[in-house]
Amino acid sequence: MTDKHTDDDKQTKDDKTYDPSRRRFLKNTGMVAGGVVGGSFLGGLLTNKFTQKNETATKSGMEHATDFQEALQFFTRREDFAVLQAATEQIFPKDENGPGAIELGVPYYIDKQLAGQWGVNARDYRQGPFVPKTKPSERAEEKRGEQSILDRGSIFLLGLRVMNQESGKRFNTSFDKATEAQQGEILQDLQDGKIKMNGLLSSEFFFLLHRSTLEGAYCDPLYGGNKNMDGWRMKEFPGAQASYMGVIDSEDFVKMDPVSLENYQGH
Repeated sequence: MTDKHTDDDKQTKDDKTYDPSRRRFLKNTGMVAGGVVGGSFLGGLLTNKFTQKNETATKSGMEHATDFQEALQFFTRREDFAVLQAATEQIFPKDENGPGAIELGVPYYIDKQLAGQWGVNARDYRQGPFVPKTKPSERAEEKRGEQSILDRGSIFLLGLRVMNQESGKRFNTSFDKATEAQQGEILQDLQDGKIKMNGLLSSEFFFLLHRSTLEGAYCDPLYGGNKNMDGWRMKEFPGAQASYMGVIDSEDFVKMDPVSLENYQGH
C-alpha cells in the first residue's frame, strides 16, 4: 500500500527541529506496524466494565447512557487528566491531515490501559535489583527495558504532576492552561531528561507518554482510542478486514473503508 502521509512527525509544537505535521515516527520506529495495531498496551486489555454512566433524557422521558468510552477508570483527579489531554494533543495535534489526540479519544485510551493489567505491570517480571538510568540515551527504554520500581500507573501520575508543577514554577499557570509554546518547552525538557523526577528519568516518562499517545491514535477503536477510525482513515489503513480476496490480485492501490473489531460483535 502507498502511504500518502510521509511528512515528518512532530513531537512538540515548540520544537523548531520538527516539521509542523506529526508523521515522523512512521519513518523512525518499527512499533507502528507491530506495536500499535498489535499493541504493547493491548496486553492490558480492558479488564473492567465501564461503571460511570452519562445519562441524557430522551423525548419520551427515558434515560440512557451516552458514551461509555469517556468514563474515567484510572484517573480520579480531573487536573491530572487535563494535563494528559493537553500533553497528548501537543504530541499528536490536530492539523490539516485530520483530528488530534483529544478528538481521537487518546486520553481515554490511556486511562483505560492504566486501569488494567498494563498499568500495574501485571505481566512483567518485577523483582529487583532495579538499575535506574543515570542519563538519557537514544531508545534506552527499548534496549534495556524499564528500570524503575514504579509501575506504569504511578509513573504517569508522577510525570503528569511534575509537568503541572513545572508549569506553575515557570509560567505561573497549570500545564493545560499554558500556551502551546510553553507546553512544548516543558515536553522538550522532559524528552531531554532535564526535569527532575524521583525514581526515574523524565525521558523515560516521556517515552511512555509518546508511545501511548501514538498507540491511542492508531489502535482498534475497541480499545478506546482511534475514535470513529479517523486515525486509520488518515493513513488509509483498512483495519481488521475479514478478507482481502476481492482486492488481493489488484496491481493498483485499493482504498477500503476501515473495519473495527467492534464491527464483528454479535456475529
